[in-house]
Amino acid sequence: MEAPAKIQSRHLLSPDETRSFEKGRMDVVHLGDVTVGRAVFEPGWRWSEHVRPIAGTDSCQVSHVGYVISGRMKIVMDDGSEAEAGPDDAVVIPPGHDAWVIGDEPCVILDFAGAEHYAKG
Repeated sequence: MEAPAKIQSRHLLSPDETRSFEKGRMDVVHLGDVTVGRAVFEPGWRWSEHVRPIAGTDSCQVSHVGYVISGRMKIVMDDGSEAEAGPDDAVVIPPGHDAWVIGDEPCVILDFAGAEHYAKG
């Protein structure tokens, strides 16, 4: 007989791991088979400048499903399509993109799909 599922809860301010990179970080918690990340991107952050050296790819190849808590971000796909995301926006960002912070406020995003592999070499 299979064990019943159990409720799991973790505080993102006490993460299992923090992946730091210039002008940002990803705080990660693991809840069984689910990984959730809280990304903080400082003004001036750009994936192609600050995470590309870690990822080793020309564009971000991680798929993201997230929620923007604060700040604004511009996302440009490899095919040239683009979008902006800001507070209270839910986002789905497929692999193959660059992104950067717009303005002078940090962009804070909860990532429910991409945190497992983000900013890992």
